[in-house]
Amino acid sequence: MKKVAVFGKPGSGKSTLSRALASVTGIPLHPLDSMVYQKSGELVERKLFDEAHERVLSSDRWIIDGFGPLESFYKRLESADTLIYIDLPYRTSYWLVTKRLLKGLMVTPEGWPEGSSVVRGTMQSYKVLRLCPRFWNEAFMGRLETLSTDKTLYVIRSVAELNRFVPEHISE
Repeated sequence: MKKVAVFGKPGSGKSTLSRALASVTGIPLHPLDSMVYQKSGELVERKLFDEAHERVLSSDRWIIDGFGPLESFYKRLESADTLIYIDLPYRTSYWLVTKRLLKGLMVTPEGWPEGSSVVRGTMQSYKVLRLCPRFWNEAFMGRLETLSTDKTLYVIRSVAELNRFVPEHISE
């Protein structure tokens, strides 16, 4: 495990898992949100994002959590040696997005892009969740399985599996 792509629907625990992985393994973490958004919460110019993304992909070790532009997502999956797909049920993702909002009204969520509105981000997460079945579906799973033939693929389908992942799969 040297190049790790962590991905899934909004509110699935990608950032939390990625931080835990980075802490235990010492692999540098590159949250995609910090590459995609400026401190003001506005999108980074696409060319600048692509350059930053390529720099990370060409390094020896990395963890990247998130989705981002589609082309970059597939480049990341191709470059990674370890793929972690968090595929929680939709109601769980909606609940976790809502829980993040409620907590975020008092304290900015850890790893949240500086200057970004938690309310606006939550509304965007709800919007993306409504569209997710168009992408995160059986066709994607088939493509992922084909793409991962020479990689380690983990598919996490419950909060319990998510909570056990680091202790069960990573030795300190």
